[in-house]
Amino acid sequence: MDHCFVTTDCIITDSSITKIVLIQRKNDPDKGKWALPGGFVEKDETVEQCVVREIMEETGLHIKNPKLVGVYSNPLRDPRGRVITVVFHSVVDKTDGMKAQTDAKDCKWMELKQLPDLAFDHNEMITDFKRFVV
Repeated sequence: MDHCFVTTDCIITDSSITKIVLIQRKNDPDKGKWALPGGFVEKDETVEQCVVREIMEETGLHIKNPKLVGVYSNPLRDPRGRVITVVFHSVVDKTDGMKAQTDAKDCKWMELKQLPDLAFDHNEMITDFKRFVV
């Protein structure tokens, strides 16, 4: 049986939902491309714990009460193999200490209306998110 991995990603916005936090990937796949912050769920944590940990590890931001956006399970969505991603949303008003860390080359706020082409299927995730909240 092939392995299936679970990851989390987070759409972090300001309170007006006009800006979003993105990270620039330091590693392949999609090295150098912008992406939602997130990563692989560890064996001893929930997806909710994972998204909080990953956001802290990649951006230095503390998120609270992440809300479920959706689950992305296209078998071809990640070139590394079968990866199912649980996507959350969190609002952050204070960004003191936001700094790229671990596998993020950079992180910054970008206008939600003017995003670059993102890694993986993250453009699709943001498009879905905007249908429900913007």
